[in-house]
Amino acid sequence: MTPGFSVALNLVWLVVLVYWLWSGRRTKPPVQTEPLLKRLVAYWLPLVAAFLLLGPGEWFGHNLLREQFVPHSTFFESIGLCLCVAGAIVACWARHLLGENWSATVQLKDHHQLITRGPYKVVRHPIYSGLLLIFLGNAVLVGDWRGLLAVAIVFLSFWRKLQLEERWLNQHFGEAYREYVVRTHALVPGLI
Repeated sequence: MTPGFSVALNLVWLVVLVYWLWSGRRTKPPVQTEPLLKRLVAYWLPLVAAFLLLGPGEWFGHNLLREQFVPHSTFFESIGLCLCVAGAIVACWARHLLGENWSATVQLKDHHQLITRGPYKVVRHPIYSGLLLIFLGNAVLVGDWRGLLAVAIVFLSFWRKLQLEERWLNQHFGEAYREYVVRTHALVPGLI
């Protein structure tokens, strides 16, 4: 990855991180929370593994994970960066709309509200969709198989997390949530 694209990619991640930290200052108190050990094993460890996979290629020497699946070129780096920026916009917009209902973990909040506007009108978990787009763009920018492995790890972690969220939201909102599920897909419009 060329230095300019590397700086831009790091800037995208920095903007998302700063927004997440800033916007997470005020949230409603939880009434139901996933246990800490489950969160660490099923969500945080996979994210750390994915970030390590996307780290400097020198960490991995010359093995199968370093084989290119896209050539290093300005064209593909531009596509990767566009995916990252689009993902950051979707994730931050969705995070903004959740407001005080947001949590980094699976939780139901006191007076939890079902949000169905903005990107939530299209998919039920647009934060995960946006973050997956960032990881996918990151994989294109890295250009080798470790990037796709990182995307697969994050996808599986998010899928497990959203399954639990769906169960809790279905129990909490009942028919309103079931109708919402009929109208929308979980992550990708028209697919998943």
